[in-house]
Amino acid sequence: MKRFIPLLLLFFISFYTFAQLKVASWNIENLGKSKSANEILFIVNTVKDFDIIAIQEVVAGPGGAQAVAQLVDDLNRKGKQWDYVVSDPTSSSAYKTERYAFIWQASKVRKLGNAWLEKKFNKEIDREPFYCTFRNGNKTFTLVNFHAITKQRQPETEIKFFKLLPEQYPNLNLIFIGDFNCPQSHSVFNPLKKMGYEPVFKGQKTSLKKKCIAGNCLASEFDNIFYNKVKIKVDQKGVVPFYISFTTLLEARKISDHIPIWFQFSLL
Repeated sequence: MKRFIPLLLLFFISFYTFAQLKVASWNIENLGKSKSANEILFIVNTVKDFDIIAIQEVVAGPGGAQAVAQLVDDLNRKGKQWDYVVSDPTSSSAYKTERYAFIWQASKVRKLGNAWLEKKFNKEIDREPFYCTFRNGNKTFTLVNFHAITKQRQPETEIKFFKLLPEQYPNLNLIFIGDFNCPQSHSVFNPLKKMGYEPVFKGQKTSLKKKCIAGNCLASEFDNIFYNKVKIKVDQKGVVPFYISFTTLLEARKISDHIPIWFQFSLL
């Protein structure tokens, strides 16, 4: 019996060390005081089964950070312990400033140090990315939460700076996640791909049309996740078509004009 207990303990330590993580990304349009309590609860029920959620488009002004806090409070009422961090407003003065957020299950990962907004390229990128490093077992990774300028304003003029980030943070296992307003097939992603970064999704549309046409409700391939294939193994991936819970896309778009994307991965 005495020999069995250490073996059992070793099993649990090994399991935790190599645990798979399920991470979601969601551009929740205008997440702030405009969202009702029922809409916040709908968001909670949509994301409650993930380990980490990266959120874009948190309102920078009054109500944004409070909406995230309410979301986390409602998640905690589901029986698991959650934690979160909200960024300062992005520094752009030329375009729409906003905040980012990360929410995570405290039993699955631990945040290391302070999360931060990109400092070096904050002038070149309107809504500079928000970084947060997590530890799972004895390994770490850093999520880079990003919301690009709109397609009409040419997001590739911002994304081109991403090729410089792995060199800027050589000791971090970067995972780029969010709304790029640009498909992964665009040539601007080629430098990252040559460095070993792969998109989780290819050809997956993630933004909502204003009206479904012949059952087709999704418009553009904008949201994605880019990971280093040498350091990460993708086990599963998917999207959450939350709009099917509503009678019309007009109603669904009160929650957001984007659907959540997610992937489950192992750290190599």
